Amino acid sequence: MCGIVGYVGPNNTVDALLSGLRRLEYRGYDSAGIAVVDEAGELTVRKRSGKLARLEALLEVSPVISQGTGIGHTRWATHGGPTDVNAHPHLGDNGKLALIHNGIVENFAELRAEVEADGVELLSETDTEVVAALLGLEIAKQGSLEPAFRSVVKRLHGTFTLLAMHRDEPGKVVSARHHSPLVIGLGEGENFLGSDVAAFVSSTRRAVAVDENNIAIITPDEVRITDFDGIPIEFAEYEVEWDADAADKGGWSSFMAKEINEQPEAIANTVRGRTAGRSVEIPELTALGDDRLRNIDRIIIIACGTASYAGQIGAYAIEQWARIPVDVQLSHEFRYRDPVLTDRTMVISVSQSGETMDTLMAVKYAIEQGVTTVSVCNTQSATIPRESDAAVYTHAGPEVAVASTKAFTAQITALFLIGLHLGRVRGELSTEALAEAVQQLEELPEKMRVAVDTHAEITQLAHWMADTRSVLFLGRHVGFPAALEGALKLKEIAYIHAEGFAAGELKHGPIALIDHGQPVFVLVPSPRTAPLMHSKVVSNIQEIRARGARVIAIVEVGDTAVLPYADEVIRLPLTDALFEPILQVVPLQWFALELSTAKGLDVDQPRNLAKSVTVE
Repeated sequence: MCGIVGYVGPNNTVDALLSGLRRLEYRGYDSAGIAVVDEAGELTVRKRSGKLARLEALLEVSPVISQGTGIGHTRWATHGGPTDVNAHPHLGDNGKLALIHNGIVENFAELRAEVEADGVELLSETDTEVVAALLGLEIAKQGSLEPAFRSVVKRLHGTFTLLAMHRDEPGKVVSARHHSPLVIGLGEGENFLGSDVAAFVSSTRRAVAVDENNIAIITPDEVRITDFDGIPIEFAEYEVEWDADAADKGGWSSFMAKEINEQPEAIANTVRGRTAGRSVEIPELTALGDDRLRNIDRIIIIACGTASYAGQIGAYAIEQWARIPVDVQLSHEFRYRDPVLTDRTMVISVSQSGETMDTLMAVKYAIEQGVTTVSVCNTQSATIPRESDAAVYTHAGPEVAVASTKAFTAQITALFLIGLHLGRVRGELSTEALAEAVQQLEELPEKMRVAVDTHAEITQLAHWMADTRSVLFLGRHVGFPAALEGALKLKEIAYIHAEGFAAGELKHGPIALIDHGQPVFVLVPSPRTAPLMHSKVVSNIQEIRARGARVIAIVEVGDTAVLPYADEVIRLPLTDALFEPILQVVPLQWFALELSTAKGLDVDQPRNLAKSVTVE
């Protein structure tokens, strides 16, 4: 959620912090602030509620000159509303210490009572200021930042990434990570900290992932990592695969528009290197051993939100190709239901960021139960893939818009690859069936370009419907989770009522919602490869049309059966019915974007949402 950046080095600290915070805006936030050691050697803080532009305006009228040490933060409110006082950084040790925090400190009430009993007057409603005050008291006892920091982090319960700096120790930022992301950027004569590599990728692509329950200390010329007891930890660096330009709009009206257009490339990159000779081999799964994969008798896919819909679509494919029973469960429900797990169970987690706290905790629970864990993730060296037995990266590139688009279709693609790999290893797929599926996968990027080109007709439709207050989405089989995703996109960024339904469920209740003029998107399966389902969906269209619905049908080219019953028809390239949702969801993404735009809303940063949900 919150964006975090730290800097030590010779360059303009304020510029370095603001640059990092701009690149972290996608995470969602409602206040921003920085702390630096200024040219007079004093600790100076500037912070404001609202967007980063308000902080930048404050710095215009009240500038700070600093070349050395600083921390910056964009906050998504948890404890206390989005006000100037509650914004980070928070101060301790009589204003000599500054601290920022991502996460929630669950025992803050007990700690607050303790610091207030010691005579500290707290100004905000936040759990973070309590930690800053506690750290200030500990520095007074121990005399310096690092030992005091180690003492404090061991007392905190909950989730946190913490960054702290002290006026009397310029050129140093200390940080700690517990159930919340933290990465280091390695520069020449300068070093960085961030909640995401986007915080520093414009300056360096050399990075280090900080592991769970570790402390990282950076100076301009040194990086050290220890555990919470101060024992040194060895670490390895990696190179970020994308550069700063990949996280820029590049002339597009929004990041979401850019990322919808990037989907053909995202799918191609996810497939690349995993198909050859009309077969599929995923090196990360091969490393687990074929015998281990053959022994799997049940798969559980865990995910949240959009990723869970990708999981539902993937489940159809895995069951069909590998003949293994697949359940899809919401991560935040998984470990609380006391699931039945054995050493023959595989848990596949799906998370764009690899830091989604609900999913991470579910993965940790699965590991404790001794099951095989596989991560589908888009972010290098994130926590979930590092914790899992195997990681299948999607290679979609950075996704900045809060509403997921290219990550969703890339996740489906990765799950399809997993299904084909398992089907091959387990001998459940004939050579001909495997070759046909691989061909469909390899043709998807070009077909996706055609789906992306539906933008113009969807734009016209969305602007006609700018005053619409409710939209329904219908689908069968793999089209059902695609319908759920279409409804979620509309809720996320256009803030209107939207629901996705299994089309066969209509007559069991939801058809009561159909009234004259009610817009309904219908995802129509292929009449060539799914003729029975196609005829059923055409019957569903007739049922709702007879009750006054306005039907927008998404069909494959050449499907004429729906024409008498649809008010609008969006045509997509021919593909097998199992692969259709990857194409069908694209016009639904465009519709949500354009309806939101028509309503004058910010499509990239919808209200109340954050890109990476790092609290459970």
